[in-house]
Amino acid sequence: MVLSVVVAAALAGHQLIPALGGFTPVLESLLPWIGLSVPVLLVGAALARSTLAAAVALVPGVVWAAMFGSTLFRTPPGGPSDLAVGTVNVGVRNNASGEAVRAIAKDLDLLAAQELTSGGPAAKQLNKMFKYHYPVSTVGLWSRYPISETKPLDVGLGWPRALRAVVATPKGKVTVYVMHLASARPGYTASRDTSLAHARKLVDADPSKRILLLGDLNTATTDRGMRGLTPPLTDAQSVAGEGFGFTWPSEFPITRPDHILFKGMKATEAGVAPATGSDHRAAIASFRL
Repeated sequence: MVLSVVVAAALAGHQLIPALGGFTPVLESLLPWIGLSVPVLLVGAALARSTLAAAVALVPGVVWAAMFGSTLFRTPPGGPSDLAVGTVNVGVRNNASGEAVRAIAKDLDLLAAQELTSGGPAAKQLNKMFKYHYPVSTVGLWSRYPISETKPLDVGLGWPRALRAVVATPKGKVTVYVMHLASARPGYTASRDTSLAHARKLVDADPSKRILLLGDLNTATTDRGMRGLTPPLTDAQSVAGEGFGFTWPSEFPITRPDHILFKGMKATEAGVAPATGSDHRAAIASFRL
C-alpha cells in the first residue's frame, strides 16, 4: 500500500520533487510509463488477498488517468491547413539519411533537420526537393517558400547549433527557429537547462506574429524544463496529435525530445513519421495561418 501511495504522489507532485542533480527531469521524461506500475500493484494486492491494498493500488491509476487519459482519446481538430512542417534528427552516422528525409519531406512545406553532415545524404536529398534552404553547422531548414532574415544562433553551447529565419508563405510570414539543444543525461541536465533558457530569451525577444520552433530539444513534454517554453509557445502534439507522439528511440519510442512548438497559428494535425536509419522518429504537424 505504501508503494501505491508513493507512486500516486510521484505522479501528482513530480514538479515539487527537487531536481536531485538532474535525475528527476529524466524521470519526468518517462512519466507516462509509470502507469504500468498499476497492474503490478493490483497483482500484488490480489496475491495478498487484500481488498484494501487493491483499492489503494487504484489511486495511482486514477491520478494517471487524470493526467494522461485525455491524451489517449484526443481527436485532432482537422480541417484545411496552410502549412505542413516537420522536424527530424537524421542521425550523424546515418548513411540512409537521404532516404529518411525523402520519405518524410515529400508532403511538407518546411522541414527542419538536426545532426546534419556538410554535403551529406540528407542535405543533398533535401536540396533536390526544396527550392529554398538555410543550413547552419549541424542544423538546417528547407522550405518550398522564400527564406529571408536568416541568422545563425548560439543557444549557450559556444557554437551555432540553432538558426532563425523568416519564411514568406502565401498566407503571410512565419518566423522559424530550428534548434538542437544540449543533451540531458541522468545526473546531468545543466547544459540542457542553459540552452533552454537561451531559447526562451530568443522567443521572448521576438516580436513576430507567428513563430515556429522546430527541433530536437532534448526535453520531453512532461519534463519540467518544458515549462520554460510552453507557454509562451504551444506544443502542436498536445493540441492536435493522437497519443503521446513519442519519437525516441526509434525502435520503441518511450519519450519525445523532438518538438514542434508554435504561436499565432492553429494546429490542425500532428503526428510522428519513421526516419530510416535514425535513432529518432520525425515529428510532423499542419497549421492554419
